[in-house]
Amino acid sequence: MRTHLCGEVNEQLADQTVQLCGWVDNRRDLGGLIFISLRDRAGIIQVVVEPDSPAFADAEALRKEYCVRVTGTVRMRPESQWNENMATGKVELVAEKVELLNASAPIPLLMSDEDGEEIRLKYRYLDLRRPRMQKNMQIRARMYRAIRDSLDGHGFTEFETPMLTKATPEGARDYLVPSRVHAGHYFALPQSPQLFKQLLMMAGMDRYYQIARCFRDEDLRADRQPEFTQLDIEMSFVEEEDVQALAETMIRDVFRDTLDVELPSPFPRMSWHDALDRYGSDKPDLRIPMELVSVDEHVAHLEFKVFSGPAKDDESRVAVLRVPGGAELSRKQIDGYADYIARYGAKGLAWIKVNDAAAGLEGLQSPVAKFLDEKAWNGIADATGAESGDILLFGAGEWLTVSNFMGQLLVKIGRDRGMEAEGWAPLWVNEFPMFEWDEESGRYMAVHHPFTSPTDSDPEALVADPGKSLSKGYDMVLNGSEIGGGSVRIHNPDMQSAVFQLLGISDEEAEIKFGFLLEALKYGCPPHGGIAFGLDRIAALMSGEDSIRDVIAFPKTNQAQCLLTSAPSMIPDEGVAELHIKNLKSDG
Repeated sequence: MRTHLCGEVNEQLADQTVQLCGWVDNRRDLGGLIFISLRDRAGIIQVVVEPDSPAFADAEALRKEYCVRVTGTVRMRPESQWNENMATGKVELVAEKVELLNASAPIPLLMSDEDGEEIRLKYRYLDLRRPRMQKNMQIRARMYRAIRDSLDGHGFTEFETPMLTKATPEGARDYLVPSRVHAGHYFALPQSPQLFKQLLMMAGMDRYYQIARCFRDEDLRADRQPEFTQLDIEMSFVEEEDVQALAETMIRDVFRDTLDVELPSPFPRMSWHDALDRYGSDKPDLRIPMELVSVDEHVAHLEFKVFSGPAKDDESRVAVLRVPGGAELSRKQIDGYADYIARYGAKGLAWIKVNDAAAGLEGLQSPVAKFLDEKAWNGIADATGAESGDILLFGAGEWLTVSNFMGQLLVKIGRDRGMEAEGWAPLWVNEFPMFEWDEESGRYMAVHHPFTSPTDSDPEALVADPGKSLSKGYDMVLNGSEIGGGSVRIHNPDMQSAVFQLLGISDEEAEIKFGFLLEALKYGCPPHGGIAFGLDRIAALMSGEDSIRDVIAFPKTNQAQCLLTSAPSMIPDEGVAELHIKNLKSDG
């Protein structure tokens, strides 16, 4: 039906006859001369319908989003009318024939960024016609192709693992599927292919990957969906460095082939503790040129208990964020930042404006300056590099809490003040704690997942002091987003049993839920490890989108609903009866 795509028509086709198909993006009638912006997935071209053209009457009847075919001759525009922002900006199509393929009802949305998300998702098939969304989908497709090209070139084999599997605790609620054949029994949709890919390593497959659909029934936000796509990688006979080297090479290949971008090499590495200490986050955005500084040693002697108390406590800290030029912040702005970090556990935000660094204490403006002496201020000034015109923001309290809310503050201020550098800032974060204590349940929880190997090789040593154990886990971070996480796995059955024990999983429970894994570990399991990448997040970063919903063709809302199809929906009683379940009766 067509000879070219709209976005492919350029000056090299001048004077040639072409046939194009697409949608009417815009139509302008200038008193006898009709201009049509014709759009398809490749771009937009200007179509001119002159008054004496046999296509004129047909063109007059066109409206926005009509689906048409246009036959005409490519003509160069006058140089003064070139549009350098369009691939087709130097040419136009002089129409000789306009064929209506399908009319459109009045469009229920503006087909622009002004449309609200709710109506965009309800009419997603129209929203996806927009150039912005077309671009995003094309970037995602190129990313998939680049992933496969890179991993195939490194000796990996692509696999598929089951979508209907066994419910196992992996940190989130499972989506359950009732069995018709086995009354009262349920499949679970996979939260990840974790156990199956480990079993493939035990089966001697050596190098596995899968672009896998995963499902987690958890509260949603901009970077989460109930169903999502991840790149799953697993390798045998490897240590952490081997997996990281491969993953780093693959990501560089993908960015080069998808965006023509060269990422730095090698990626910097940072321990989890250092990341929290310096940036208040285990996924720091290195594009923001600010760091947290601990000033415990400089304030421990003060009578001001707000500072000296945490400074003397090994489990606490006094952290300072220096904001260059921040003395210009108003009291209202400072109070706004205090309110912002309160939601992350902050009980207040102390501040010092450095009006004149050379004047010492006399050059400060602050409600807390009166509690400082020269020793304390000189130490703080040296540690932070404070200069005239800066503001110092203080957080004091329990180490992890302070690190978290000061990290949130760092990012907030950095973005508010436009401090993010251009480009890409990747890094590896490693040396994570193996466990974290959960006060509510009164037991340890796995920081990564229960199959991550500890750095301790002795199960008894791990059980003796689990709180200080580090894991062989690692995360890849890009521009402040975690895009991938992985670990070296446990390949020893005694170690796996010890980890289950520490997580409060009894032998009986472990046998019920993971008996097949524990059995498989007995039969010469090789050392193995891997990583999984969140492809929705990577696609969003590549596309410059804040939400992963803008890089997924048919996403769910924050309420886990599909507005397009009205899913989830009720099933009549007779439809669920054969699944051995009953509908709950609604009060309404």
